[in-house]
Amino acid sequence: MDGDLKISYSSKEEYCCPICETSFHREELLSGSGRLIAGKITDELHRLYEASAKYGIIYPLAYQATVCPECWFAAMEKDFMALPGQSKEKAREDQNNRIKKTRLIFPSADFTSPRDLVNGAASLYLVLYCYDYFTKEFSPTIKQGIAALRTGWLLEEMAAKQPGYHYDWLALLFKKKAQFLYNEAINREQNGSETLSGLKNFGPDTDKNYAYEGALYLSALLRLKYGPRGNAEARVEALGNAKRTIAKIFGLGRSSKSKPGPLLEHARGLYDNINRELNEEDD
Repeated sequence: MDGDLKISYSSKEEYCCPICETSFHREELLSGSGRLIAGKITDELHRLYEASAKYGIIYPLAYQATVCPECWFAAMEKDFMALPGQSKEKAREDQNNRIKKTRLIFPSADFTSPRDLVNGAASLYLVLYCYDYFTKEFSPTIKQGIAALRTGWLLEEMAAKQPGYHYDWLALLFKKKAQFLYNEAINREQNGSETLSGLKNFGPDTDKNYAYEGALYLSALLRLKYGPRGNAEARVEALGNAKRTIAKIFGLGRSSKSKPGPLLEHARGLYDNINRELNEEDD
C-alpha cells in the first residue's frame, strides 16, 4: 500500500501470547492527516465517522482488540498479558472451539493480515468470547457488554455495505446480548459479586470515556430498545427502575451543569422515551 495512504502500522512492542506463546506485533491505527473525520454521536454513544476523500471510511473500533494470530485468544490490550495462570489451561483447551465459533459468523476472519471491517468485528466477538476465561477481579461482564455492543455496531456497518447477508439481524442479536450484559454487570456491582473497578475506560466507543454514568445510561437505553418484551408486567417494572435511575443520576428536573452535555441531552431523550412507553402501557 502507498505509504501516504496507510491507515495503520505495526507496533514496535512485541507481544507474546499467554496461551500459545506466539510472538506478534499489534496493528495500531494511525491518526492525523485527515484520516478520521468525526460525525455525530448516536443515542448509543457510538461515534460515527465520515468518509475521507483520501482514505475512505475508517473504523477505529476494528483496531481495539488484541488478538493472537495463531490461537485467536483475545482481550482488551491491558488485559491480554494478564490472564490468570489458572485460566490459561481452559483457554488453551478451548482454542479449536473459539476459532470454529468465530468462523461460523465470520468465515473469512484472518488475523495475519491488516484489519478490515470483517476482521475488526471478528476481533471484538473474540473479546466477548474470551472474557469468560477471566476472573471477577477483571470486571469481565461489563467488558463483555462493551465488546458485544461494539460488535453490533460493526455488524451494522457490514449490513450497510453488504445488504442481504443478514448482518443487520446479527447486529440486533449482539445488541440484545449487550443489553443483558450491561444490566448484569450493574446488578453484580450493586450486589457486590463483581466489581467494576477492573475497568478504567467505560467508553463505550474510542473517542470519549463516559464513565460509570455512561454505563448506567446505556443499561437503561439498551433495556428500552432491546430488552425482553414477552412479560409486560416485568418490562414495566424494569423500565420504571431504569427511569428512576436516569432521573437520579442525571438530576433531571433540576440544574445539571456538572454533567457532561451530550450525555445529559441523551439522558433527557431516554427519560422521555421511557415515559412514553410506560404511559402507553397504562392506556
